[in-house]
Amino acid sequence: MDVTYAPIGVVRSPYGSPDDVPTPRDADVASRVELDEAYADGLDGLDEFSHVVVLAHLDGIEDSHLRARPPHADGVEVGVFASRSPHRPNPIAQSVVRLDDVDGTTLHVNGLDLVDGTPVLDVKPYVGGVDEADLTRGWLEDLEG
Repeated sequence: MDVTYAPIGVVRSPYGSPDDVPTPRDADVASRVELDEAYADGLDGLDEFSHVVVLAHLDGIEDSHLRARPPHADGVEVGVFASRSPHRPNPIAQSVVRLDDVDGTTLHVNGLDLVDGTPVLDVKPYVGGVDEADLTRGWLEDLEG
């Protein structure tokens, strides 16, 4: 079965390539998510949320791996689905960012870890409590001591 999505917008960020994106990301870096005008009505009420989830297609990723070595965890290797590696079978990114303003169909955000020009697939409100119910952090808990 083939699945096809059409981007609803594009990221505007200071990052020109994946190597420019800091790890961990810089929560104080301003970026924009520019949505197509056709989706203006879909933004009604979004400005009432402090954070949003941005789903994007990592169009610059050309290869995938089933194993990942997280850059912040020396000596750790896990399956790609237990990581946030961009080198996935379907290179879809999920970023939770602070929403500073909604201006027409432009979302002004902080902390977005995506390259300028990245196609945006969806935007959702981040709902703390619901999205964090009974949260465990897997292998990351071992690193946190």
